[in-house]
Amino acid sequence: MIKRLGQILLALCLLAGCAARQSPQRVVDTNEVKRILHTLAADDMQGRAAFTPGVERAADFIASEFTRIGLQPFADEPHFRQTFEVSQIRIATWEVTFDGVEIPQDHIIISSNRPGVNWNTDPGVSLIKIGAGEDFAQRFREAATGGKDAIVVIDTSFANLFNRYRDLLMRDRIKPDHHSTSPTPSIVYVLGNNIPTSFRVAFTNSIEEQPLFNVVGMLPGKSKPQEYVIFSAHYDHIGIIDAVGQDSVANGADDDASGVSAVISLANYYKKRNDNARTLLFVAFTAEEMGLVGSTYFSTQINADQVVAMINIEMIGKDSRFGPNSLYVTGYDQSNLAKIMQQNVENTDFTFHPDPYPAQNLFYRSDNASLAALGVPAHTFATVQIDQDRYYHTVKDEVETLDINNIVSSIQAIAMGARSIVSGKDTPTRVPKLER
Repeated sequence: MIKRLGQILLALCLLAGCAARQSPQRVVDTNEVKRILHTLAADDMQGRAAFTPGVERAADFIASEFTRIGLQPFADEPHFRQTFEVSQIRIATWEVTFDGVEIPQDHIIISSNRPGVNWNTDPGVSLIKIGAGEDFAQRFREAATGGKDAIVVIDTSFANLFNRYRDLLMRDRIKPDHHSTSPTPSIVYVLGNNIPTSFRVAFTNSIEEQPLFNVVGMLPGKSKPQEYVIFSAHYDHIGIIDAVGQDSVANGADDDASGVSAVISLANYYKKRNDNARTLLFVAFTAEEMGLVGSTYFSTQINADQVVAMINIEMIGKDSRFGPNSLYVTGYDQSNLAKIMQQNVENTDFTFHPDPYPAQNLFYRSDNASLAALGVPAHTFATVQIDQDRYYHTVKDEVETLDINNIVSSIQAIAMGARSIVSGKDTPTRVPKLER
């Protein structure tokens, strides 16, 4: 009898514990997440770089998922594609000479949207040095945003970082506003130790009009159809890069197939619920890796004042610095979106945290930035430990390196956290508009 009483008491304690702590509602099947990840990060997607057949295949796959789920196109866009044209820029020729000595081509980075330049110790060109021991990322960012033509000499102690930046910046680029005729600054980065007394810089770019496309699915709101909640991620990556062994495909499983798997899963979840008061938009952005190009265009095609919230999802394939069942939110204090979501997951194991990498300026480095600049409570939700991720922008960013359970728990956290916003009960505060 005593033993039986003990079993009853234990059962009552367990029931009490369950009552105090919510069980997360099932949002997605783990096998579905795996299927999406393996499709988007497969070698035949060729790393999903913009302007490649791989990114076309990725867009078609996402559109087929939206069709299967039963979403509607946004603004009657055929095949869910929001298509726009950009000026694709490809470096054609380049030559740099310091004090009569030619610099090796692999010691040069050209960043320019002009057809070409020819500088001969031009006094209008700034000379900048990034010396050993300086904050490389900060100084590089300062030079890139200085607004003047410049030659930036980067100390050879930064050779590894220089080569990493070169791999990205010497790829095809996009002119930010291809309708603009005003020139933009040209910056030439050179790996070396000394500012030259004299210099000659000559390079040419080929510029061609090309189409790009976001993939946008819509679930119309039941009672507040003119108010939008956006769930987004970017589906492009960096494509084919220098081979490591026999592998040259940067598959982008975490960056950002993991985020796209969340967007598709959330679309499926909300479609099945079919009770959203506000209109939900599920967006896969293009050309994030080339400078937030897709999200910038998207921001011109929607009334930002009607967007109640934007939850952008970026690299959720591994535990965050805060451990399992946690996401960090860029620009956490810019609005109360994350705080609302934290209240909605109260009494679960999920937690939303402020961005632990403030020096990285992540709030304005992902696709949320385009709408945040217009005052939208737009934030990126991530788990990546960006300061120590060895697979970021490498051929090793493959599905096998991911923790699928972390992705699933992140999707569940976002679904539960956003429920009062989707239902129309809560409206996040606005982000201060960015001064132009």
